[in-house]
Amino acid sequence: MASPDTGLAPDTAPDVALRHIVARCHNDLLKYRAIVLASRRPIGIHQTRVALRRLRAAFGLFKSAVDGPAVRALSAEARWLAGECGPARDLHVFMTESVLDAPPTVKRIANRLLQAHFERARAALAGARFDGFDAQLEAFIALPPDDSDQRLDRFARRVLQDRHHKVARRGRKLDALDAERLHRLRIAVKKLRYAADFLQPAFAPSPLARAQAKAYIEATTRLQGALGALNDRTMAEHMLADLATAARPNEDVASALKVLAKQVSGGDKRRRRKLGDAWKSFGKAECFWQAQAPVAPRVAPPPSSGSDARLEATGAARQRRIEE
Repeated sequence: MASPDTGLAPDTAPDVALRHIVARCHNDLLKYRAIVLASRRPIGIHQTRVALRRLRAAFGLFKSAVDGPAVRALSAEARWLAGECGPARDLHVFMTESVLDAPPTVKRIANRLLQAHFERARAALAGARFDGFDAQLEAFIALPPDDSDQRLDRFARRVLQDRHHKVARRGRKLDALDAERLHRLRIAVKKLRYAADFLQPAFAPSPLARAQAKAYIEATTRLQGALGALNDRTMAEHMLADLATAARPNEDVASALKVLAKQVSGGDKRRRRKLGDAWKSFGKAECFWQAQAPVAPRVAPPPSSGSDARLEATGAARQRRIEE
């Protein structure tokens, strides 16, 4: 029996499942795009980008079952649109979550730059290229089912197992990973979380299965958030460079940017400690897709290192990292 929320069931064909997921992402995209075009409310640009990234994640997840030029073209367009929305989102996050008490001159430069970034995003979301993308998405969603005997549960079990093991490999010797390897781990964890979220309905909805899936997704979400906190520091360095470049000749912000740079560079030990704790929690989570099959190996803990409503608020950092 299909889930009333997702329309998916264990015996749903993968191509049908993908179209259900794409339809949900498409609805979210249209909802938040309308906010971007009508205002500068941060939730609009944040959630538009999330919807686009979820679309790309869905196409990538089902690539082995549903592929072809049309799917690849849709994924590429979603990537381009997300890139056009990225600068506005990143600068807003920096100014509201990464730094405190930015001087008036820096705020003035940031507001000027943010306006330019928003106009760039609006131009992309209101243009003919978006209209073409939207029409192609609707056509894809309306396609008839393939003639296939594949089942979603079998497909999901294989994909989730592969992605889980990839995270386990990338997270070995966690304390020794540099920024680039941590970034790769974050991307692998994000793909795993999307996969678990999308594919959870493929398994029998028993109380035990629901509890295991919930615990696994929560652990993966926490791990992604901890990795996102480290990534925010790297992003902050880019934002400081952009602000310096955007300053006018009569705007002397060198000393102010140095103070902000010191702010964003602190707290590394705390972030690393939270990452270690999140990794241990992830390692203890049961692989819910293996409830009636051999359980996937758990992730070994790392060596100890010293043992839609309120996203506009500055306290939305954790939720933002989870969604992106």
